[in-house]
Amino acid sequence: MADQKIAAYVCQGCGLGERLDTKALAQIAKTDGKAHLVREHAFLCNADGVATIQKDIDEGVTHIAIAACSRRAKTEAFYFPAVAMSRANLREGVIWIRPEGDEHQETTQEMAQDYVRMACAEAKKLTQPAGNPAAARNTTVLVVGGGITGMTAALEASKTGYQVVLVEKSGQLGGWAGKLWKRVAYKEPFADPADTGVEAMTSAIQADKNIKVYLNATIAKTDGAPGRFLIDIATESGGVTQEHAGSIVQASGFALYDIAKLPELGGGTSPHVVDQAGLEALAKRAAGGAIKRADGAEVKSVVFVQCAGQRDDTGKHLSYCSGTCCLTSIKQAMYFKDQNPDIDTIVIFDDLRTPGNGEDFYRSAQKKGVTFTKGKVAGVAPSGNGLKVTFNDLILGDENATIDADLVVLATGQVPNSGDNIDLKQEEGVDVKPISILNLNYRQGPDVPQLKQGFVDSHFICFPYESRRTGIYPAGPVRRPMDITQAAEDATGATMKAVQAIENASVGRAAHPRSGDLSFPSFRAEGCTQCKRCTVECPFGAIDEDEKRFPVFNEARCRRCGTCMGACPVRVISFENYSVDSVGSQIKAVDIPDEFQEKPRILILACENDAYPALDMAGMNHNNYSAYVRIIPVRCLGSANLIWVTDALNSGYDGVMMMGCKHGENYQCHFVKGSEIASIRLSKVDETLKSLNLETERVQNYEVAITDIERVPQLINDYAAKIQEIGMSPFKF
Repeated sequence: MADQKIAAYVCQGCGLGERLDTKALAQIAKTDGKAHLVREHAFLCNADGVATIQKDIDEGVTHIAIAACSRRAKTEAFYFPAVAMSRANLREGVIWIRPEGDEHQETTQEMAQDYVRMACAEAKKLTQPAGNPAAARNTTVLVVGGGITGMTAALEASKTGYQVVLVEKSGQLGGWAGKLWKRVAYKEPFADPADTGVEAMTSAIQADKNIKVYLNATIAKTDGAPGRFLIDIATESGGVTQEHAGSIVQASGFALYDIAKLPELGGGTSPHVVDQAGLEALAKRAAGGAIKRADGAEVKSVVFVQCAGQRDDTGKHLSYCSGTCCLTSIKQAMYFKDQNPDIDTIVIFDDLRTPGNGEDFYRSAQKKGVTFTKGKVAGVAPSGNGLKVTFNDLILGDENATIDADLVVLATGQVPNSGDNIDLKQEEGVDVKPISILNLNYRQGPDVPQLKQGFVDSHFICFPYESRRTGIYPAGPVRRPMDITQAAEDATGATMKAVQAIENASVGRAAHPRSGDLSFPSFRAEGCTQCKRCTVECPFGAIDEDEKRFPVFNEARCRRCGTCMGACPVRVISFENYSVDSVGSQIKAVDIPDEFQEKPRILILACENDAYPALDMAGMNHNNYSAYVRIIPVRCLGSANLIWVTDALNSGYDGVMMMGCKHGENYQCHFVKGSEIASIRLSKVDETLKSLNLETERVQNYEVAITDIERVPQLINDYAAKIQEIGMSPFKF
């Protein structure tokens, strides 16, 4: 651009001046990098160095290339929001991963020189983002669900000064907790069941002027984006009320697994076999007195059957453990013992799990006389006026042990109320069809995407509250099985993210993991083929289509992963600070030795979230790897456009390594689907390589975790050895 003024800065600190010829690097920036201004500095990140850069910016510099440490380091010192900036990683990426000694000096210097060329080339292609001109700020948090999770979220949001709209489908707040007689002990000494606290929370919400409550109401439609959601609320009267919100907390809770699906355990066939919710109803009716069966008969013996329809590997029932059922059964067993110590109370378990309070609550139940038996229940059948429980006693080795009981309680587990693609067959004994929770007006579907068990898809490691719909934060048992304590903590975390989403949306910033990024995608309509690949592949539902079938980017929903850019076959999608050209220019800036020098060049496209940090930490540990690699961090491997691979091979690179996050069921991709999508794209590269008479080994895809500090250098060295074995690329000629 005619108005560009590019400045390059070469740091000599942290050992760079001792290991590298910085004068030669400065000359490379001037001649090859075409920088208008080049400076060396003894310690670029100190006050004098930062002031030097700022002075140049004040005097007209528009683009800067800093050759120093990793772009992940010294971000506060090198914060210059008025200009476009690139970073050449000479510390972690060169001197810390190369051995010292004269025999290595030449290749180490070449490596540094290429990174300077690449930084200058990248800087020229960047534009400092001005931010989203359509940024919106609505400071209301919509909370969907009025159980413990939803009430906690509402109260926490109100404490921050935000307005709250709370929508509850039933006629009262409290959710499942409101149906409990007592809750599991949640603080020292973990000895007895505790009050649920629902009444106090309900009163607090009713007295809070920041919280508006809709009862007997559901979400009829959700439109818009973070900062400007428009919600239609269907009320009991049949009318629809509209509310505006900046973000949404989905606290829609769970239903218990259908007891009728367990006829072999008496579920649905005997009135004296209940689930844990059924027992809570009997306990509330007793109000501290003797718990009686539905027919009014006194209970003198009760058996609790754990893992009923759970942890099932046959595919017939729930495959997972609900985590809360053991403690709930222990609590319910205490109901009987606290009322009458003479009642026979037996808990039959396979594995007893008591998260959150150690074994104190379990020990307290033992002291009260509750019997715990390790076994697997085979059947529950009528016997006189009671029931006979047959089980395999795993302690005594008796496969046909039996126990007589007046009442059997099945611990059936939690099934999330997550939306219309989870098959909920029964709620409180009535068959119902799955319904949408949010009724999103998204082309990708009316609800937040879910995992195969129906729980909302959120990244359990990196961003547990982020769903695949920006500005919508699942919390509580809709995200994973939880008890009251866990759900309250989860709600607090989700509320913090909801508030952050409103603040980000108000200035057009991206959400996690690129929080703070002001860029957003744009495209050249004249080159678009309307193939819809960007629309389909976007993991976050941020792209719609207009009446002419051109993509419409909803930048407030966008996470800035660049998956759309990688998907575009005609390369018309770009961001101001990240584009096909900005990466392509770095690829082409590398000095490629001819075939006679026997110095291969290997391009590494490394995910900035896992692979690049692992490479940085390998450098910090001084784990050596080949000087023949040139690494370019990418936002997500999903953003990798195959033209980069083509350009690299055509330019004479001998190999390309793609390093993305682990994908699949236990994915670690920060952008959920990006790494998986890239893997699918790359699966088609082999045919192209064969058509060019190139070995398929020249392009390889690797799944890399951020903890692979030792593994990544080994992968690089093994790959470099493989390239040496198969020989230089014929495209070098």
